[in-house]
Amino acid sequence: MDTDAREELVALARDLVRLDSENPPGEEGECARFVRDWLESEDIDAELVGDPGRPSVGARVGDPDGPTLVLNGHLDVVPAGDEAEWTHDPYAGVVEDGRLYGRGSADMKGNLALAMLALRDLRDAIDADTRGGSVVFHAAMGEETGEPGTESLLDAGYTGDYGLVLEPTDFRVATSAKGLVCYELTVHGDPSHASRPDQGRNAVLAARALVDAIETYDAALRERADDLVGTAYANITRYAAGLDGNLGVLPENATVVLDRRVLPGESISTVRAEVDDLAADLDVPVSVAEIQRYEPARVPVDCALAELVRDRVAAATGRRPDPWGIEAATDVRNLVNDADVEAVTWGPGNLAQAHTYDEHVALDDLETGYDVLRGVAADLLD
Repeated sequence: MDTDAREELVALARDLVRLDSENPPGEEGECARFVRDWLESEDIDAELVGDPGRPSVGARVGDPDGPTLVLNGHLDVVPAGDEAEWTHDPYAGVVEDGRLYGRGSADMKGNLALAMLALRDLRDAIDADTRGGSVVFHAAMGEETGEPGTESLLDAGYTGDYGLVLEPTDFRVATSAKGLVCYELTVHGDPSHASRPDQGRNAVLAARALVDAIETYDAALRERADDLVGTAYANITRYAAGLDGNLGVLPENATVVLDRRVLPGESISTVRAEVDDLAADLDVPVSVAEIQRYEPARVPVDCALAELVRDRVAAATGRRPDPWGIEAATDVRNLVNDADVEAVTWGPGNLAQAHTYDEHVALDDLETGYDVLRGVAADLLD
């Protein structure tokens, strides 16, 4: 990548970081329109798909009758949190010491910029008859909260034969991804005046049995393991009770959010049965409601796409990645499970930077990632 191309990549990534697209609450609209407008300024037809307030962006270049590569990224970022904890304004897009700082710089607007530039450059190569096939581009809403941004793009026809989900994996190639499913478990008590506690049943105290049961469940799950993505888990991520009531009233309900990490090969229907059994075994009434899910996904470790990406990473970095699976859930599930696309999760940047204060990505990694991405596309579309 020459100096001008690197500067264009950095500028585009910085512009994307400067757009607040936090989810929740779901502020992807401005960023989606920016992506659409940039693509159209490069003479690439682009479409807003889905909810007009929270759209995704889809585009395609080349001949769809040939091999097709899908480049998948997401528009949304997690909230920046306490901005006083950031060294730099999370939406200033500061470039310093060879790094781009800001919310979403690693996860994953730097990689979204890669996909946008690669789409344009591959269009030029296809138009010049030096490449065949086509490239599909996804900029999806709602990835951070399990919403159907990528699914809506696939349903709209933006699909293909191969897929790269461009998350920050430090150039590792994930052929497996854990899933997750979140349940809201509500323990039901019996409210009474706090001066007469024996008249009712305090839901907070009753919920102790549920917390203990989840801890036991988690210990058992840790005995289940997958060679690539590690172990299953059950974590409590929220606990709320009595927040909307009078201070002198025993809380009627206590609600726990259970985050269950799902291994490839496990089914979410089986997980739900386990959680229902856990709740039914308690001596207090508990209701269970699913509030979020990402299915696990996997393709063969030695599939053609994975081997090709590993080869291109080795050529660019001198290190050939070992077989690997990503512990985080990604939209690769939609490509693999819903559209039968041979897809892997891969990209420059370090996953440890995702969702952190002072999130950043190394500019050298973005440049290397672009070179790898162009190489993979060249091999697939030759």
